[in-house]
Amino acid sequence: MPALSGKAFAKVNLGLRILERRPDGFHELRTVFQTISLADRLRVSHEPGGEARVELRCSDPALESDDNLAARAARELLARTGCGGTVRIELEKRIPHGAGLGGGSSDAAAVLTALDRLLEPKPSGAVLYQAAAALGSDVPFFLLGGRAVGLGRGEEVYPLPETPAQWMLLLVPGVRVATAEAYRNLAAARGGALTPDRKGFIVSSFCSGFRAPEAAEPRVGADWANDFEETVFQSLPDLELLKQRLREAGAACALLSGSGSALFGMFGSRQEALAARRRFKSPGSDAGLKTHVVRTVGSRECRRSWNGEKR
Repeated sequence: MPALSGKAFAKVNLGLRILERRPDGFHELRTVFQTISLADRLRVSHEPGGEARVELRCSDPALESDDNLAARAARELLARTGCGGTVRIELEKRIPHGAGLGGGSSDAAAVLTALDRLLEPKPSGAVLYQAAAALGSDVPFFLLGGRAVGLGRGEEVYPLPETPAQWMLLLVPGVRVATAEAYRNLAAARGGALTPDRKGFIVSSFCSGFRAPEAAEPRVGADWANDFEETVFQSLPDLELLKQRLREAGAACALLSGSGSALFGMFGSRQEALAARRRFKSPGSDAGLKTHVVRTVGSRECRRSWNGEKR
């Protein structure tokens, strides 16, 4: 049976600005997505013929259900292409769930990427994107990987040039943040619709954080901001303390990813990130906190992770 194996990389948000609520109920946003080396691993196979069926096996039994985004992605693409047969997915989870790292969305995009190569006839690019957008706001980005601007509700993505790898220390606390609740709390804190002046300020400050550097090296965003931080930190003050500790450990910048609860700090080298990690690993401290030293991953590496032979 033809099968492909590959990786589904996590992401962080290099800045996240939330604008007005749209008529479809989603919020307009501005963000820059960046894939990182922390990744789930998948094996996807397709046996042609017969009724369309999807089977999922996951290393975390709690995620082994029909509602898993990876399984939903396979059903979505089979329905849109009219293909039958059995899709089998083996998913090894490494990306923490509910931390703002896009693990579920990345798994869904990985399944779409594999089936794009396995299904005959091959789905069109438009059908693949439409399936991704129907599954979730972050899924289209993961079809690209690397670094990209996200507009609309996040489903409108524009790739940015490849940059040299940058090192991060990723902190994943033992608490989760519900994204829907984070949006509600942000709206309540703002107390109404954004004024044109306030919206203009948010957009201009977002753009200034990503202006082209004068030097050849990529600019580390001292001006990066995440609009969720104000209200998320109010309800979970320990997260704000972790951000402060990342800066004290030498991070050039530190930020909440998505609506959290994961945070990341940017460092000049792997050695600096490893040294900072040791400050969060003292015995008896930070119960439930997981730490990962990761690097940024470009779109070409994302594509190469699925270049294995069919088998």
